Amino acid sequence: MDPLDNEVVWDTLYKNTFWGQNGGPVVFAGISAIDFALWDIRGKFFNVPVYKLLGGKKQDNLRCYASQLQFGWSDHWEEARDTEEYAANARKAVEEGYDAIKIDFFTFDKKDGRRFDKVTETTGILKQYYVGLVEERVAAVREAVGLDVDIIMENHSVPDANGAVQLARERYNIFYFEEPNTPSPKTAKFIADHINIPISHGERVYSRWQYAQYFENMSVQVIQPDLGNCGGITEGKKICDMAHVYDISVQAHVCAGPLSTAAALQLECVIPNFIIHEHHRNALLPHNRELCIYDYQPVNGKYKVPELPGLGNEFSEKALTCCDKITVE
Repeated sequence: MDPLDNEVVWDTLYKNTFWGQNGGPVVFAGISAIDFALWDIRGKFFNVPVYKLLGGKKQDNLRCYASQLQFGWSDHWEEARDTEEYAANARKAVEEGYDAIKIDFFTFDKKDGRRFDKVTETTGILKQYYVGLVEERVAAVREAVGLDVDIIMENHSVPDANGAVQLARERYNIFYFEEPNTPSPKTAKFIADHINIPISHGERVYSRWQYAQYFENMSVQVIQPDLGNCGGITEGKKICDMAHVYDISVQAHVCAGPLSTAAALQLECVIPNFIIHEHHRNALLPHNRELCIYDYQPVNGKYKVPELPGLGNEFSEKALTCCDKITVE
């Protein structure tokens, strides 16, 4: 097929493959990978960045936040257990120029550092121990960074709807409340009706058909489509445009490699309902930074959009030759 006909290719993959319609992360990740390649080809064919083909850049210097500080903020993996470690990680990111951060306060137990059991400990109405632990950590981080720094409270769908309502404390001025429950437009609506903090969902929602349910009942205020598994740039743009009709903001979910970062920046700079870019702590790891030929990093909490033709980045020789060395733990 003609690689410039990205819409034709996308519809063919969706409609003419049995598992395309209503598919999940595996199917849509496959479609996304092909779609990324097609947009890169189109950009290089016309010798312009992808954002030009999407309608033009509305803004540069995209605001971004330091993401997942419960795992530290450095070039190696860490685990925050004590309350002061959460506060220290937050201060470190702010000192680097970020005015927004994201933390999952419900990952590790302070007693022994183990991860909480998502089946037996975090489902249903939460014991006061867990609510108190999360509140203690949130309060410490707010005190550490001050009132001018936005805090995104990550939940990774660990609690359910009842637990999420317990954890949503308004007095700490949370920017938005991410994945507070198993992705579901009905239970998300229940949470939205019982709290006054904006809710975000999206990294486990695939295609415009699944997103439409959240738009129609206004259960989310921020969406986080992952261009690597929601159907690519072609589908991601449609999802963002649909969200704009409902006054819903967009922050692309980015926790993969630098190629996903480049794709997200190309889309985010075009849409009018962009709110902030996710700079994941994985982007600081040396092995991740070596996956592409360009290592784009934000400066003082701001990201410049790649200006090279296509996506603006390409896999490095190391990325293309290391597949036979990868082991799965």
